[in-house]
Order: sequence, then structure tokens, then C-alpha cells
Amino acid sequence: MIYFDNAATTYPKPPSVISAMSRALVRYGANPGRAGHRLSLETAEAVYNARESCADFFGAEVENTVFMPNCTYALNTAIKGILTPKSHIVMSDIEHNAVLRPVYALSKAIGVSYSFAETSEDDDLTLKEFERRITPNTRAVVCTLAGNVTGKILPVKRIGELCKKRGICFIVDGAQGVGAVPVTLSDNINIICTAGHKGLYGPMGTGLMITDGKYELKTLVEGGTGSLSKEMAQPDFLPDRFESGTINTCGAISLGEGVRFVSQKGLDTIRNHEMNLSKRFFNAMGNIKGVRLYSDSFDERYAPVIPFNIGEMPSEEAAERLSGMGFALRGGFHCAYPAHRKIGTASQGAVRFSPSVFSTASEVNALLKAVGKIAAGLA
Repeated sequence: MIYFDNAATTYPKPPSVISAMSRALVRYGANPGRAGHRLSLETAEAVYNARESCADFFGAEVENTVFMPNCTYALNTAIKGILTPKSHIVMSDIEHNAVLRPVYALSKAIGVSYSFAETSEDDDLTLKEFERRITPNTRAVVCTLAGNVTGKILPVKRIGELCKKRGICFIVDGAQGVGAVPVTLSDNINIICTAGHKGLYGPMGTGLMITDGKYELKTLVEGGTGSLSKEMAQPDFLPDRFESGTINTCGAISLGEGVRFVSQKGLDTIRNHEMNLSKRFFNAMGNIKGVRLYSDSFDERYAPVIPFNIGEMPSEEAAERLSGMGFALRGGFHCAYPAHRKIGTASQGAVRFSPSVFSTASEVNALLKAVGKIAAGLA
């Protein structure tokens, strides 16, 4: 199977990540932070080393780097932790359900109000939209680093500057951009939430919430942390405050290895490779009769994600046909229906092409031939 569904999860994983997972299962079998014996201490040290690698990658303090089950959990923790009854939040109009649904739930539960800032190809217009939507009651702004449908990169640093001036918490969903688009807390971001299993090449079931510590967040879950065990109150210090129960130790350790892989490979190297493949794909697709693309060009304003359709064929059917020909791509609405409404695919959805550092030009060429055959009615 030739795999181009890396926007959902990267595959294959680097050999070093696979080795780290295997090593963690064999060597680090004790519960970190829950005992004073040697095996527990060694496991805790391995987790700390992984946490340190993740912190360095995002320019964060180690203690402000929290392991999460996934990006969705991290976003729920940040959004529900910062918003108060009757407060207001601004989102972009291309957000994932991991942002939309917790905000909507809060609107029903505690009267939170929300506004959508319309994104544009012109970053100046996008910034003005965010500024226009801010009210005296705005408690937070949240936006994706890069859209998971179109790959459009948002001007997060400039949005962050705006939030900083207004004293508003700025939360960034990095799931689709991290690993391909450089981002750190120094980009005027208060909280970065991201997946471990996408551009960081870690295993599924891992995520991160990186915070600058400026804003105190309420907890979603309370419980055992291995610290302050005599107290009924949840610890108020990080990361313990948000890591109740035993963390995914093997996942955290192998995620740390994934981050080290990305750091050693180099973000520029990874991005250049994936962008070159994406440009090859986009340009060739434009010459296949019956294929629909949803932007006039593909350039550095985008992450390596390209939506397309084959005529009027439902996107799920197109993806299924491609699967039968040996290619893994995702059709449908990608948990981001507003983004599909924006590009005109509200009824059809789209097939999403997303390469990784392990993808090759010959694989792209093979996919192009397969799409051509389907478009011509030959497959």
C-alpha cells in the first residue's frame, strides 16, 4: 500500500521510534513517579528525557510540557480550562471539530459565546478579521496553525501579537502544521496543543499541551499524580496538574524519540521534501481532465496537504477506488465541515493528499497515473 494519508497519522514511523517503543515496553515497565525503587526511577528519567526533548522543540519550560492522550484532549483541556461562564472566544472559520465541539458544548453548558474570523489568502485581511471579532468579553482566541483540509497556514505570530496587546489567551492547534511549519511559544503563543502521531512521528494515542504558564487553567480530570498524595486537592503545579493517572509511558518515551528524529532531520529538510512532492502532485493534477483542485496555486503559504475531487464522484468513493488500486488517502469531510463549506465541497467532501518525509517522487507519479485512469473511466 502506498501511503498518502499522513495528515491523519504519519506512516511508516522512523525506525528509532519503533525501537524506542519496543525498548520502553521491555526496559521501562514500572510506573514513573509512583515508587522509589530503581525501575520506577529509571522509567521516570526516560519520561523526563522525552519531556525535555519536547520542551526544547517548542521553546518551553520542561514543567510546562504536558503529555496528553491526543491533540483533541489537549485542546479540550485548554479551551475548557480558560473559558468562564458568559465569556467569549474567537475561532477561525476552518477549525477542526476538536475546537468546534468543545466550544459549542460550553455555549450550551455555561453560556459561552463565540465568533468566527474569516480566513483569507491575504494574511492582512485574516488578521483584521480576528481583530474585528474581538470584544471586551473575549477570553481566548484559538486557531489552527495550518488547515487540515486545505493546508493553509494562518499568520499565528501576528494573531498572537494582537492577543498579547489585548491581554487575551492565544491557543494554537498545531496538529496539522507541527513538524512541517516551525512554531514555538516565542511566536506570541500562550498554549500550543498538538498531536504526537502526525508531524512529530510518534505513536497514536499521544499528544502535547505546551504552555507558557501565563494563564491558569481549570482541570478536566483530577486524580492520582504521584505528588501531594496526602491532599484531596489537585496539585496546582505543572505537569502534575494535568497528568492525573498513569500516563502513556511507552507513548511518551517514543514520542520523545519522534521529536528527536524531526530535530535531527531538520524542519527545513522535511518541509522542503514534502513541499516538493506536493507541488509535483498539484501541478500534474491540474493537467488531468475532470480533476478538481481548490486553490489557484500551491506554494509556501500552505502545509503539504492538498484536497481534490474526481469529477462529481463522491470523495469517499474516489478514495475507495484508489485504495483498491493500492493507495491510502482519506475522503470525506475530515472532521472540519466549515472548511469544506468554505471551499465549496460541502456536499461532496474531498480526497486529501498528504505526503511524509518517507514519501517518494515515484510514489507520487504512480498515484497520478491511478487518478488519471479513474478520471478517464478506465478504473
